[in-house]
Amino acid sequence: MTKTIHRCSWCGTHPDYVHYHDTVWGQPVKDSQELFAKLCLDGQQAGLSWITILRKQANYEKAFCDFNPHDIVQLSSEYQASLMHNAGIIRNRLKIESIFKNARAYLALQEKGVQFNEFLWQFSDGQPRIFARQGGDIPTSDEVSDTMAKALKKAGFSFVGTTICYAFMQAVGMVNDHVVSCHCYEPTCDAMRRFTL
Repeated sequence: MTKTIHRCSWCGTHPDYVHYHDTVWGQPVKDSQELFAKLCLDGQQAGLSWITILRKQANYEKAFCDFNPHDIVQLSSEYQASLMHNAGIIRNRLKIESIFKNARAYLALQEKGVQFNEFLWQFSDGQPRIFARQGGDIPTSDEVSDTMAKALKKAGFSFVGTTICYAFMQAVGMVNDHVVSCHCYEPTCDAMRRFTL
């Protein structure tokens, strides 16, 4: 008899979405460039579903130098304009410009001696926040995402509103919003308890 595996309802049954839910979502991320990539991708999601961006992630990585901020800022204005014709990404001028803007903001923090991972994780005091969600009690923002959004905007980032920041925190393991009945809940809790920045 096959054991039923319970997951968070949002991931549905699409194999790529299920894989993302099971192996990526909620796992604590320490690497600054990986955090930068995820923040940029979450910004591309604005007004769309995450699965749309997830399925274009490889195209974004190819178009934006694997989200290396140092390489992004070296791209020419002609290249940036050409991205409006790249069918593999979301062809929205403001969203495309935001990745370039975010790369410059990332480097500006670095020039001040601020590491991006430390900048982001400070809002949760350097530790993941573990909740015991039942399913109907998952917020789309909170005071921490409000604070993060304001700080990111002040630092020069764009497409970083509080809802985007909360979704980002869920994805990179700053909060555990797997529901308690999900088979990933306890393993994610364990990973979070072991996390050190």
